[in-house]
Amino acid sequence: MTTYAVTGTSGRLGRLIVEHLLARDVAPSDIVAIARTESKVADLADKGVTVRHGDYDEPASLDAALAGVDRLVLVSASEPGKRLPQHQAVIAAAEKAGVSRILYTSILGADTTTNPLAGEHVATEEALAASAIPATILRNSWYYENYTAQIPQYLANGAITTATNNARISAATRSDYAEAAAAAALQDAEGKVYELGAEPFTMTNLAETLTTATDTDVRHHAVSVDELVGGMVQAGLDEGTARFWAGVDASIAKGDLVTESTDLADLIGHEPTRMKDAVLAAL
Repeated sequence: MTTYAVTGTSGRLGRLIVEHLLARDVAPSDIVAIARTESKVADLADKGVTVRHGDYDEPASLDAALAGVDRLVLVSASEPGKRLPQHQAVIAAAEKAGVSRILYTSILGADTTTNPLAGEHVATEEALAASAIPATILRNSWYYENYTAQIPQYLANGAITTATNNARISAATRSDYAEAAAAAALQDAEGKVYELGAEPFTMTNLAETLTTATDTDVRHHAVSVDELVGGMVQAGLDEGTARFWAGVDASIAKGDLVTESTDLADLIGHEPTRMKDAVLAAL
């Protein structure tokens, strides 16, 4: 019997990974949902999933949370700038617990991208490589939800303002990435690195999809990185934070979040959700 654990299950991606493990007929008693806020996953406990408290910032909690675990899906922490020590704490606890494999949710093209989010992912991949535990790396591209969550703003403004230079993006839904993580956890894929993303689209494609779906004229407003920073500062962000997030758009403009890899479809066994369908679902 294999025991599967997933970290960060009180967050959106971690919860979905547990749900996809259940959908793939893993017995609830063989799943450990590790959550910082256990009350948020009480419904998983009701289904028979073992729920344990685990906080990336509390190493002692991680030791207890990983007891008896065979395969661990380490969902990357949510706060840029704090991730590496948090991930190192999980890896150390996994070594103590005798975990046999770790799967880690990284970022697309981690070792080549200019995306400002990549540094901590690269460092975590290096920490996993230095660990005695075999690892599988799941390099996720962008989430559709990063854009669909802003649909009300796009419709109100009639514009999607980016510094992406209308470059292609291989985004996918959180659910598709979660299903890929669940599928990989069930396979013997030690040492594999998956580059994950769905059919590419551009911001113009997104604007056209919104226009058609809502009968509201939405255009892609292309700006420079400096112009985007200025707009974010005017909206209330400090300049450092604005430049960080504008740097994501700059990396997209360089093609850093597009992939021709079919790893996502291959892992989940079906075509990933397309951008148009994600937008329609959000609407």
